[in-house]
Amino acid sequence: MKNESAIVSPQSFARLSNRDQRREVKIEESLEQLSYWLDDAIRIPGLGWRFGLDAIVGFVPGVGDMATTIASLYILAAAVRYRVPKITILRMALNIAIDYLVGMIPFVGDLFDFAWKSNKMNMNLLRTHATVSASEAKNARTSDWLFVGGVMLVLLLISFGTLFLSLLLLASFWQLISQAIR
Repeated sequence: MKNESAIVSPQSFARLSNRDQRREVKIEESLEQLSYWLDDAIRIPGLGWRFGLDAIVGFVPGVGDMATTIASLYILAAAVRYRVPKITILRMALNIAIDYLVGMIPFVGDLFDFAWKSNKMNMNLLRTHATVSASEAKNARTSDWLFVGGVMLVLLLISFGTLFLSLLLLASFWQLISQAIR
């Protein structure tokens, strides 16, 4: 009697080989450092909790979250060079969007930034799903760049839209205050 589970087709072998290669892909150090500084650079002694510049800069209303979101887009762009699948790029974009949108909520968003580490999650996705090494990551297909460009455009539109709404609310609030003072 033949053990059929031991037979591996060429297609299955190729998939297994590709999966093993993905785990061995080395990501460039600048991406690792960016993720570290944004999410893990500061450690609270005794508690072991870590947070980064994302949580600190997020205290500056509107502008802080916008700045860290733009920095996060660099990691998203790198996913194209490492030929990460589009579905994974969308997951990475969703992590950034959640970080930005919840981070915009006063106080709650600032606390959220201490726990939600979108850059760290995105680096894990990048490490897991990268299909080429850092030395091969220089070239990417035009269609991939157009896709991630569209995703980034949507994220930036969300960012600028919420910033505009924040300024509009602030102006309305200021107008109410000035009318109440008169």
